[in-house]
Amino acid sequence: MSELNNIALKILEKGKGVLAADESTATMTKRLDSVNVQSTPQNRLLFRETLFSASSMTDCIGGVILFDETIKQISSKKNKIPELISKMGSIPGIKVDTGAKVLASSPDEKITEGLDGLRERLSEYYKLGAKFTKWRGVYSISKEYPSKLSIQANAHALARYSALVQECNMVPIVEPEVLMDGEHSANECYQKTSEVIKKCFEELILHKIDLSGIILKPNMILPGNKSKDKISNEEVAKLTLKCLESSVPSEVPGVAFLSGGQSEIEATENLNLINKYNNTKFIMSYSYGRALQQSALKFWGQNIQNLDGTQKIFNHRAKMNTLAAQGKWSKDLEV
Repeated sequence: MSELNNIALKILEKGKGVLAADESTATMTKRLDSVNVQSTPQNRLLFRETLFSASSMTDCIGGVILFDETIKQISSKKNKIPELISKMGSIPGIKVDTGAKVLASSPDEKITEGLDGLRERLSEYYKLGAKFTKWRGVYSISKEYPSKLSIQANAHALARYSALVQECNMVPIVEPEVLMDGEHSANECYQKTSEVIKKCFEELILHKIDLSGIILKPNMILPGNKSKDKISNEEVAKLTLKCLESSVPSEVPGVAFLSGGQSEIEATENLNLINKYNNTKFIMSYSYGRALQQSALKFWGQNIQNLDGTQKIFNHRAKMNTLAAQGKWSKDLEV
């Protein structure tokens, strides 16, 4: 068993998941604006530190994805942020892509950038304490999209990124996100997501990636947010499992789903059903941003000094998702 495989399994052990706290400064500013809190480095740190020192970090959160600003900050108790996360029993990670930009030759689609200088940045992040990384590719669904160009280009970038990350002894989270935006049916999402994931693994294998030392972060199979196609949560779970079973090589240790615009409860309920029906060998867990933080953020915005209350709400959400990652959640537990 490789060291990378050990890290991946530790992040996802016993129903634990990943807290995606890697919002860029621009995105975090939007989130803080939405609760009428000024977006200063101090306030961004205060909210994140409040979550990172909550008790659920030890019981429920196996890893935290950080942003470049955050991994270099010092906590109020003079701990470096990666040290604080490690002390809580979780593993620090880092987002390393520089965002999705317009794809040349297909201006309605995106390609994720950030490969230039990545080897040097990875070395710095490793010294700062990061043990895993994240890179997100995004794909739109319509009659024409995602195009073969977008699928190929983003798969190639994800593979090159993964090779550099493993070279630096860190675990790459591979995130090919087929977006919920649009009018597409769940079946169209299934077809396109399958195509995207299969191409990603073709490229990962070509680049000699140790598949036992990665975590896949895919979308669930859902109809578009403007679709007339309505399906049950059970169908979401079954289609998602069918897609992954046919697309993901057996060496991959685990899957940590993104929430992708689902509400907190939807993301938890769908994860729970995926685990109830899961007869694959893959661990099925979560890597949520908004679906872990949104309620805590709204509460915190009312009084940014009420850290205990904010942590209580975050702890509840983390516990619900860790139960869901074991197929043990029920609506009755949502108070």
